[in-house]
Amino acid sequence: MNAPSLGADGGRVEESRPASRVPLGELVFALLMLALGVFALTGVFTIHVPVGVKVGPTVFPIFVSVLLLGSAVAVLVAVLRGDRAEVEDGEDIDPDARTDWSTLAKIVGALVAHLLLIDVLGWAPAAAVLFGAVAWALGAARWWLAFVIGLGVGLVVQVVFGGLMGLSLPWGPALGWLGRMF
Repeated sequence: MNAPSLGADGGRVEESRPASRVPLGELVFALLMLALGVFALTGVFTIHVPVGVKVGPTVFPIFVSVLLLGSAVAVLVAVLRGDRAEVEDGEDIDPDARTDWSTLAKIVGALVAHLLLIDVLGWAPAAAVLFGAVAWALGAARWWLAFVIGLGVGLVVQVVFGGLMGLSLPWGPALGWLGRMF
């Protein structure tokens, strides 16, 4: 075991770690955020703005898109420069751990399934699928309970936002009767 290096004043000197290669997971994240920012910004221009409106419905989406693009560029530059966040003593993580691509693929699959199922099943059942599938992908012991909790949370969101606030969340064939109550 190596003894810690001491500086001229007797204090401990941190040993520098050799420069590591660009972490693929962080690079993929930065590029996905950049792509999402471009997608969001191009989508802003498809929003219909009534004639004569000075501050229309595109102001906030443009702000969010530009903020997302700026953040993504900053993260991308930092990743390419080799900047890595320092691990704090209280954090229980391994900074050298590799990206778990299998778990990431399961979560992306759950998100895609959610998007495809919203119109077919309705908001609440699709949210239950998303919640349960993500819990399963992350290793939940009682994954079936996550589906039940997801359905409960989805129903609360459906009733509050879709029923009481009037937002457009599809009720779906199983919950259409509940939608007629609001």
